[in-house]
Amino acid sequence: MPGHDLHHAFVTGASAGIGDALAHVLARAGIHVVLAARRPAELQRVAASITAAGGRATTVAVDVGDPAAITAAVQQADRELGGLDLVVANAGVAIQRHSAKLTWADCGTMLDVNVVGATATLVAAIPGMIERGRGTLVGVSSIAAWRGLPKLAVYSASKAYLSAFLDALRVDLGPAGIGVTEVRPGYVRTAMNEGAGKLPFELQPEQAAQEIFDAIVARKALHAFPLPIAFAMRSMSALPRSVWEPLARKFV
Repeated sequence: MPGHDLHHAFVTGASAGIGDALAHVLARAGIHVVLAARRPAELQRVAASITAAGGRATTVAVDVGDPAAITAAVQQADRELGGLDLVVANAGVAIQRHSAKLTWADCGTMLDVNVVGATATLVAAIPGMIERGRGTLVGVSSIAAWRGLPKLAVYSASKAYLSAFLDALRVDLGPAGIGVTEVRPGYVRTAMNEGAGKLPFELQPEQAAQEIFDAIVARKALHAFPLPIAFAMRSMSALPRSVWEPLARKFV
């Protein structure tokens, strides 16, 4: 596929959902994809699907929530492939729970993956990219980053952290030739929201993956989608608390 100079990519959360779909999009574009996730059998399934279609994929079974393990995995892939052009921190966990019923176990699960794991994934790739003077870091945030949503206090906060982290990386690393792209998907039909009814402006993983790839190729700083719900969430982020809080409580 014309329009990009990417050769090797590392994608976390690649065993299902958006990560699986994005890996396929990248492979179809001629990119060798390193698939990272906890479940070896599912990783092998994705890799087999990619190679059957003529793409290139390798797998690494790793717990993204273990910062030492994901750091080692990224650095090993960087060495073995002669440099990663693209690293995507996609793995994420959402536990929907009213704040009155939250446990630290719930919080820890989300923070380990969404904050610690995403940070470790991206930080591990920075030295190699600086040395080569090029590369792209991508973080899959969420429209929830714009405002703390009911029953999603920790998830919203974790995505707000990721968004701020990516903003700072962009400022720091731009002069070194490293691009940073943040994507904020709306509702995507994945295991994360399995059991939910029809969600507003819901996308399939393949649609979300194409949106993400197009944003990467366009070197966008921020891409939120689909437009209607992204516009709505961005608008709600500007509402005063006196308006937002009564409105949000209607959904509790």
